Amino acid sequence: MKPVYIMVGGFLGAGKTSTISRLARHYMELGKKVGIVTNDQTTDLVDTQSLRSQGFDVGEVAGSCFCCNFNALTSTVEHLGEGQLPDIILAEPVGSCTDLVATVIRPLTEVYGVPLDIAPYGVILKPSHGLRILRGEATSGFSPKANYIFRKQIEEADFVVINRVDELSQESVSELQTLIEKEYPGRPVLRCSAKTGTGFAALLETLELRGQFGQRVMDVDYDIYADGEAELGWLNSQVVIESKLSFELDSLLMDLIRRLHTRLLALHAEAAHLKVIGLCDASYAVANVVSNETGPELSLASGTTTNLANVVVNARVAIDPAELDVIVREELAAATAASGATHSIVSMQSFRPGRPVPTHRIL
Repeated sequence: MKPVYIMVGGFLGAGKTSTISRLARHYMELGKKVGIVTNDQTTDLVDTQSLRSQGFDVGEVAGSCFCCNFNALTSTVEHLGEGQLPDIILAEPVGSCTDLVATVIRPLTEVYGVPLDIAPYGVILKPSHGLRILRGEATSGFSPKANYIFRKQIEEADFVVINRVDELSQESVSELQTLIEKEYPGRPVLRCSAKTGTGFAALLETLELRGQFGQRVMDVDYDIYADGEAELGWLNSQVVIESKLSFELDSLLMDLIRRLHTRLLALHAEAAHLKVIGLCDASYAVANVVSNETGPELSLASGTTTNLANVVVNARVAIDPAELDVIVREELAAATAASGATHSIVSMQSFRPGRPVPTHRIL
């Protein structure tokens, strides 16, 4: 049997990592060997740390997106599974990327020499920004160029997943589905919750389908695409927090994420995604913000007190990265001091993504 390659796309904060985690657990329960490949523009990725903490075999392509470093993607896949490709390969591309059918899926079938069973390409829709963007509201939180990327992701999808249906009204879910079906006809629309598992059976059934999938190549204006990505400030940081007295890991992460959210609201700087993971010997916790509108959430509680924690911060915000750097440094200091702890920054990288230059683009 050929290894099955499942790529889960979607905008920053759509819920790709939570979906991949649930998929991985499902396939492992069936006795399948599962490997996961994460992707980011730089190192210190919360998603990688989170998935590894759950016991999954995870490889990371860091420093560029899958499309711009195709050889790193295939090399990472080959190093999963101790010399033998996993039965299931789950891949999570950078959330600001599009044109993945032409630059990743087609090259995997036409350039890469290892036979793979390519599953239908699904894109997870982020409701908090999706409704505003698809309605054409001027207050979507992002510029038209960033919204262009969001729309192109849907355009190339074989199917679309409306995530977080457990947090939405029935009216909002129905409106989202109607907007998708009107603007992008011919794409099945699934309603799911990666958190609760609602609608998960339909997602599994869709991923089992085979036929004319991975064929939606598009015209993409790479100038608009590049400008849309570059409008977001990116920051990845790794921090060590310690104290003579134990502190509550969950409380510290929530305090930090609330402080960051408050600063961004004051500056009218839209968060595409803020993620913070705290890891200690006993457990780990994750807090995030997927939009200014929805606010902070403790997506995974640890219930742990500790004297020492490694904390990774990822921020994708519509703001100058130098300003984002200052905000994160100041609020890290404030949150750790409020917990009676001290912190040391191991690494701090803030930047704007460079212009995407795909290794292959097959139309």
